[in-house]
Amino acid sequence: MTRAFRRRLPVGAEVSGSGVHFRVWAAHASRVRVVLEAEEVELASEGRGYFSGLAPTASAGSLYRLRLDDSDPLPDPCSRFQPEGPHGRSRVVDPSTFAWSDSAWRGPQLAGQVIYELHVGTFTREGTWRAAEAHLAELADLGIRTIEIMPVSEFPGRFGWGYDGVDPFAPSHLYGEPDDMRRFVDRAHALDLAVVLDVVYNHFGPDGCYLARFAPYFARRETEWGSAIDYGRPEVRELVLANVTHWIDEYHLDGLRLDATQAVFDDSTEHILGAIVRRARRSAGERTTLLAAENEPQDMRMIRSFGVDALWNDDFHHAARVATTGRNEAYYSDYTGAAQEIVSALERGFLYQGQHYAWQKKPRGTWTGDAPPHAFVHYLENHDQIANSIAGRHVWEQTSPGRHRAMTAVLLLGPQTPLLFQGQEFSTTTPFLYFADHVPELATLVRKGRAEFLAQFPSLARAPLDDPGALETFERCKLDRSDRDERALALHRDLLAIRRNDPVVRAQEKVSGAVIAPEAFVIRFAGERLLVVNLGATLERRSIAEPRVAGKWKLRWSSDDPAYGGTGGVAEAGDRWIVPGHAAFLFGPEDAS
Repeated sequence: MTRAFRRRLPVGAEVSGSGVHFRVWAAHASRVRVVLEAEEVELASEGRGYFSGLAPTASAGSLYRLRLDDSDPLPDPCSRFQPEGPHGRSRVVDPSTFAWSDSAWRGPQLAGQVIYELHVGTFTREGTWRAAEAHLAELADLGIRTIEIMPVSEFPGRFGWGYDGVDPFAPSHLYGEPDDMRRFVDRAHALDLAVVLDVVYNHFGPDGCYLARFAPYFARRETEWGSAIDYGRPEVRELVLANVTHWIDEYHLDGLRLDATQAVFDDSTEHILGAIVRRARRSAGERTTLLAAENEPQDMRMIRSFGVDALWNDDFHHAARVATTGRNEAYYSDYTGAAQEIVSALERGFLYQGQHYAWQKKPRGTWTGDAPPHAFVHYLENHDQIANSIAGRHVWEQTSPGRHRAMTAVLLLGPQTPLLFQGQEFSTTTPFLYFADHVPELATLVRKGRAEFLAQFPSLARAPLDDPGALETFERCKLDRSDRDERALALHRDLLAIRRNDPVVRAQEKVSGAVIAPEAFVIRFAGERLLVVNLGATLERRSIAEPRVAGKWKLRWSSDDPAYGGTGGVAEAGDRWIVPGHAAFLFGPEDAS
């Protein structure tokens, strides 16, 4: 008697000892055949729209398509690899043949993390997994603990950010083979680096998405990027939960960053986001996982109800951006950049916890309560925010060197989980623009939509728009390491060393703070450390009264050190405090080691 094949996942092509087993949800079809090079194999109906069967002549590496009834053959929307892109043939992949060397890796903990966001296609000139792998040791040496990869699911065209993915199980052929991605993760683990993947479960891209040809995957509801996914259907839930398992099991990823969760709609008894978190933990087995989420309304249910570990905190970014650049237009208009905003973000995470938000004309945010500081991901820039500036310029290019160094200290010494974007550590001059290669009619719509979005910024009104569909736009965004500023690199390396080695900073306990001038503040760490930050003119004070500062203090670190490009100015503590402008200073007790 032949034993039934036990599948790893409920959909797609999987190698068995007797060939390749195919399973497809094709509720719109009455008949499904696998189209191979030399034959077509009929799949049997299981009911509920599922079809499955064994193709004895197929094997790992076989190319195939699926024929629904008498239609032209289509790519498998649940294939593990699309070597010719989303419109081409699908390839059978056997993940069990990769020789992993990370059996001792136990996974990351959120506490102590420093996240580094990168886009595989622009992180190196080559734009491949293999080229990116060569730079992992540098990031580990710098003090990075987790790599966050922008979406890699197969998408159309020669380049793109990845948020228009259409084949959720297939890593983009533009970056290399599936085993190249596995090798990247394996090497990262050898260097004590975790790897998490940005995943998009709120929509699929408009070009190359064949899911709707197979079955009713989409709801009668729209997101700002396209049709919402119908999580009221058990088959759709099964596909997305299988995708979670796929990334964590077959690629040994250490977690996920959930994109735009406010656009993931579900009225089921258990919200799909909670189910995704549970599935991720279960798929990891004894390894730990990191689950972070982007949620524009800043809804703490993501942590309290759905179980994610951390939320991106746009409030900190927006306040810090206004504080350093002075610009508070468009969605920055509800922020002043005042010292109190920075202090409040470090003390409690979100600034908006239900208050009226004038830009959106409605309340924003939820109460953060007793959530630990590391549950908030802080950043001075990320892929979105750089692209939403003039010519894709970085923060350091829009402010004074001193202010940028001071805010970098706030980011990397604060108790929240810091995130850096590729090249930020060495003040790259390489822009990061929005780029997406689409067919002409879609490219026109994308160009128009991008222009309309940027029109909310008066300062960008006369700035030329870089064509998202132009190859040169993409090429300009490839990280150029020849422009590396060694002083900026030294700044980041030293701050991350303090974060790693100073027991008080490393503890990431809640802090208290006080404003000492309109552009200056002090942060008090629970274990006797003071971070004094002055983004304005030089200050002289008889005392810094709140939080209580008593005894004698010794300067431990200065952002104005000449090694970082500073003037060498130092803050003096004692009977009279003198704090130079555009700088940050870390103090400890005079008698501490």
